[in-house]
Amino acid sequence: MALRITTLSERPEFIPTLWDMDHSWPEFMMKDPIADFFYAVADTAYTDYVLVADDDAEPGRLAARGCTMPFTLKDGELPDDGWDGVIRRAWLARERGERPGRISALEITVRRDLLGKGVSPLMVAAMRANAARLGFDELVAPVRPNHKHLEPHTPMAEYAFRTRPDGLPHDPWLRVHVRAGGEIVKVAPRSMTIAGTLAEWRGWTGLPFDRPGPAEVPGALNPVHVEPGHDHAVYVEPNVWVSHPLGR
Repeated sequence: MALRITTLSERPEFIPTLWDMDHSWPEFMMKDPIADFFYAVADTAYTDYVLVADDDAEPGRLAARGCTMPFTLKDGELPDDGWDGVIRRAWLARERGERPGRISALEITVRRDLLGKGVSPLMVAAMRANAARLGFDELVAPVRPNHKHLEPHTPMAEYAFRTRPDGLPHDPWLRVHVRAGGEIVKVAPRSMTIAGTLAEWRGWTGLPFDRPGPAEVPGALNPVHVEPGHDHAVYVEPNVWVSHPLGR
């Protein structure tokens, strides 16, 4: 399979179907309210920062997308609020007319039928190349380790730095980033916060949410905290900051 990866600005014909691709994200992951400050304007304000890919087997059909976003970071320390923090800082920079000095990955999504076929490493490489083309010397990413959901009670600070005998990360998605030249920096302990009523969470997951305390939810990296007496449940997702120095 030969992928053609370009920016959305180079191939605007993908705009109408950009968010229609069959994917494997859990439904509750689509409910982070901060996401609206990027996704609602991604195809107008950030077309140079969104990558789209199709393959030689089905040209013109979206095979994968990759989203990045320029943002400001005044103190230099990668924020504990990770993914949410990047989008919030980027939105504030746009509102204030500031010139962002950093760039972060937000997601790489591969069409469900192409999972496991080597698309993700190609998208990471293209994301790095595009960030360098845009004039940045580092790409950062609040990475969502894709096997962490199998260990929801393991602290991310332990999981993120676990390695195999060959020294590479235990987690497959972190391994892709490290092989591409990334360096694991730190945990973002509150990278995403998703809150909802019990009825909303039941609709998103099909689970009862009828007992107080932590609830394991398929696809969640941490347990969801449930408060039946107050009719809400809250999920706070940790991610892992990875730095991709560019130009090497």
